[in-house]
Amino acid sequence: MKQELSQIPITSIILDEAIYPRKGIDHKRVGIFAENIRDGFKFDPIEVELAPETSDTYRLLDGAHRWSAYKSTGKDSVKVFIKELNGTDPLLYAAKKAIGPRQLTEEEARETARRAYKKNPKLNPVEIGKAIGRARRTVDNYIADLRAATQMGMDIKVFRMNRLGIPQDRIAKRLGLARTSFQYHLPKMAALPNSANTDLSQGFTVSQVAQKHGWTDPMVWSLALEGKDDQERFKELGWGLRTWDQWDFNACDERFGDDWPGRIPAQLIAHILFYFSRPGDLVLDPMAGGGVTPDTCLALDRRCWSFDIKERSRRPEIEPHTWTLSSNGLLTWPVSSKTKPDLIIFDPPYFSKKANDYDEKSISGFSQDKYLEFLEAFFVLVKHHVKKTTKLAFINADWRDFQNTPASEEAGKGGILIDDYLEILKRAGWQRTHIIQAPMSSQRFNAIVVSAMQKKRILGVTSRYVIVLKQSK
Repeated sequence: MKQELSQIPITSIILDEAIYPRKGIDHKRVGIFAENIRDGFKFDPIEVELAPETSDTYRLLDGAHRWSAYKSTGKDSVKVFIKELNGTDPLLYAAKKAIGPRQLTEEEARETARRAYKKNPKLNPVEIGKAIGRARRTVDNYIADLRAATQMGMDIKVFRMNRLGIPQDRIAKRLGLARTSFQYHLPKMAALPNSANTDLSQGFTVSQVAQKHGWTDPMVWSLALEGKDDQERFKELGWGLRTWDQWDFNACDERFGDDWPGRIPAQLIAHILFYFSRPGDLVLDPMAGGGVTPDTCLALDRRCWSFDIKERSRRPEIEPHTWTLSSNGLLTWPVSSKTKPDLIIFDPPYFSKKANDYDEKSISGFSQDKYLEFLEAFFVLVKHHVKKTTKLAFINADWRDFQNTPASEEAGKGGILIDDYLEILKRAGWQRTHIIQAPMSSQRFNAIVVSAMQKKRILGVTSRYVIVLKQSK
């Protein structure tokens, strides 16, 4: 743990309540310290660390009363040790320093222990106890309810990932659990749904049960629909089953997936699952975005492995992975496994659309050539890591630069159309079996925009396709 002695302006120091272990400043003590300073008494330097996300502000780790006394005597600057904690919890460090002159009160010790544990549930009660001057058993009592809630949260995460068919070693790694800790959760999996199932049997709705137990709606749907066939599941979910090759879903089902750029309707994913997979099949979602595919797989009894560039603790089933082209134009497969998917649902960020809303590494912001190069490398990679019978459902849309250009004057340069996708898929060893129209809603164009387009004879784009493919022989 590094420290550096410096003289800094007293105004650059703040008292951060988030890491201060006491209930408040003892003003009587500050007054005594101020008198000592006026009498020429020299105190030890106070301790600070650089405040998060700043370059010139420091927060107190030790010496709040000395700092207050220096301010009251009109000091402009003060000697400090600038600490680098290197991963040590700043609240617990401050608590340990605070118990030097006098113990934390029972209320202060309890509150500090709970705050530290809420911030980092992986903290050991012994670590917390050493910092606040309390025995492990006392700390256990302080945080018992928090540990129970955290444990249930972890159980639900394990249950969700296990239900989606994610291997145990990957579940443990994703959740940061040691093998022994992970084994503790497994026996609970069989009994975990009991209370939710009891509520469902008593007539509570899925959303009511989800809210009561802290589950997501798709998790509860996976219980409510257990034992039903696909058509019964569609009916229970209120999704009309399309029999033809035009799936015109204009609104996303808010029960499935997060609010996300380019969010796709769960009904569209459900139709892909209905026609091109069977219950229990393994689905791979390489760019999961808001999680519509894993949510829908839960409701329709499919296993699902999903990956995305964005790390989200609320979505443990979406494993972090960045698909990065190497200098020789190759991509890396995210997992090593003998198990191979039966179906891949690939709904990448579309070229140029919403590029500003995605991560800066998103392929949406690539040039046209690089975007197509990436897709071809991906399709080649997939072919090497799946079964001969694996189906690929590729979802994408025509892109034309129609802005401010009358339809008759469009040159077609810079556009990416379905023909381009089919060409690179064929080169990569995939043969098209179905092209399904799944148009986007025209409601994204407001009336003023539509009127302006019509006056200029501009032809907009709502086309979107689900291209289903098998491997070429």
